Amino acid sequence: MDDRASGRAGDAPIGIFDSGLGGLTVLKEVRARLPAENLIYLGDTARVPYGPKSPRTITRFAMEAALFLLRQGVKLLVVACNTSSAMALDTLRATLRIPVIGVIEPGIRAAVAAARGEKIGVIGTLGTISSEVYQRGIAERMPAAEIHAVACPLFVPLVEEGWREHPVTAMVAEEYLGPLRKAGVDTLVLGCTHYPVLEDVIRETMGSGTRLVDSAQVVAEEVGGVLDGTVLAAAGDTVPWTRFYATDVPGRMANWGERIWGMHIPEVTRVEVDELATPKTTS
Repeated sequence: MDDRASGRAGDAPIGIFDSGLGGLTVLKEVRARLPAENLIYLGDTARVPYGPKSPRTITRFAMEAALFLLRQGVKLLVVACNTSSAMALDTLRATLRIPVIGVIEPGIRAAVAAARGEKIGVIGTLGTISSEVYQRGIAERMPAAEIHAVACPLFVPLVEEGWREHPVTAMVAEEYLGPLRKAGVDTLVLGCTHYPVLEDVIRETMGSGTRLVDSAQVVAEEVGGVLDGTVLAAAGDTVPWTRFYATDVPGRMANWGERIWGMHIPEVTRVEVDELATPKTTS
């Protein structure tokens, strides 16, 4: 366990991981909701995107990320990746002895609460959409809903490339979202933490009559609900810190966070993929 996470339970950090950089949207909201908490973010940038990969592979990647963060002494784990939440959340919760919060359950609740009519759209990676976890969850809470789900596999690499204002991105958005607009979808769930980066182009494509649902803020509220009033909550009598890790090109995370979210990331530590589940040993 990291020495900075020892001592009082509340001093231990919250761990947040994503397949890449999109989970920084969740970290930003957690920091806003819980300003006294210490945070650790891990972006598995060497293996992004997770969406096209098999459930078995995604579950392995998610477990490796979780084990790495556990070694840093985290007290709560946020799976800031819709694909991992869809495929691996049950396994993580059954294996780990700390609270594990995914992004899908809060996103479903937010979508139902935000719905203006009965036509709800869901966009996400191939893995998330094929799991049908959003579709089932929305249908259970809103049986009359007409759900339109579309996989948008190119959105994540476009975000990671920094092409949120590129003409190609607008063309891809029209290809994916045009059918949803024509179907009269009035509420659209951004079922991937990368997608809020493309909010402007998504709004332009869908039109002003469509409400966009981003689960990041709702996830932060859920984290607060788990910690508030417990011994795990930070006391707020020390200066909070945030640490960032990436499995490839760490400088990209710093540049991306600054450019997209105005988030100052002074240092990103690279951790090799093979160190996630099995740390290096010294002889």
